[in-house]
Amino acid sequence: MQVKLRESGQVLCYKACGIPVKTGDYVVVEMDRGLDYGHVVSETIGNADGPKPGEGQKEGKAKPAAQEEKTQEEPIRKIARLATEHDLKQIDDNKLKAKEAYADCFKKIQDYKLDMKLVGCEYSFDRSRIIFYFTSEDRVDFRELVKDLAKIFKARIELRQIGVRDEAKLFGGFGSCGRQLCCATFLKDFEPVMIKMAKEQGLPLNPPKISGLCGRLMCCLSYEYQTYKYLSKDLPREGERVTTPEGKGKVISVNVLKGCYYVELEDGRQIVISNPKAQNDK
Repeated sequence: MQVKLRESGQVLCYKACGIPVKTGDYVVVEMDRGLDYGHVVSETIGNADGPKPGEGQKEGKAKPAAQEEKTQEEPIRKIARLATEHDLKQIDDNKLKAKEAYADCFKKIQDYKLDMKLVGCEYSFDRSRIIFYFTSEDRVDFRELVKDLAKIFKARIELRQIGVRDEAKLFGGFGSCGRQLCCATFLKDFEPVMIKMAKEQGLPLNPPKISGLCGRLMCCLSYEYQTYKYLSKDLPREGERVTTPEGKGKVISVNVLKGCYYVELEDGRQIVISNPKAQNDK
C-alpha cells in the first residue's frame, strides 16, 4: 500500500498485514517513534501516482518537505489499523492544536527576529512530535527557538526548511488550467523542468503564462515534452529558411501535432508543407 503521511508528508509504502484497506481510507501507521496517520493513495506499490515533473531551478538551500523518514528501498513499515471514529476525532483535534502551535511559534519567531517565514504546522498522530515548516533564503540558526518550543509543548520539535514549490504543495490551490495543483494532488517528487520544454511546445516565453502559483516553471511543462520533441525532430524551426517545391521561403509557423509548417515564399505567397515522416508515424 502507498500511504501519504498526515496532510503534507511523503508517500511511503506500508504492509496492510491482512487489514482490509482501500484507496482513500485513513489509517494509523507505525513510525520509528510511535504512531502516525495518513490516507491510502494507492493499493499497489510503484509509480501509481502518475508522472513526477518538477523544476529545473533549484530551491537553493531549501529542503523539500517530502524528505521525511526513509526511502522505499528500506524495510516497509506496517499499517497498525484502519482509523476509527475516535482516531478521526483525534486527527481533527490535532489540526486544531496545530493552529494554536502555529500561533505560538510565529510569535517566538518574531521575538527572536529570525529571518524565516512560517508556512505550516502538523502534529503527529500521538502528539509526540510537532513539525513546523518554514521558508527562508538563507540558513537559520533556530536552536534557541527549538528549545523554547520544546518547553512549551513538551514534545519533540522539528523545524523543516522547504522551498517555494513545497510551500505551494502544502497550501494547495488551482492552476491556470482550472484544476487543483498537481503537486498538491498526485505528484510525489519534483523533477527538472526547463525553459526549453516551453520552447519545444511553442508556448509563449512569458513568465506569468508558464509559471505556477509558486513562481517557478509549471510542472506540467514536462508532461508532453518528449512527445513534442519526437514529433518536431524532422520539422524546421520558425524563422528558418527552407526550399520548397514552389521555391525558397521562410518558415513563419510550425504545427507540431499536425506535422506541418507554413512557409512564406519570396513572392509573398504562403503555403503549407506537410512533413511526410510525421504523417506516416500517425
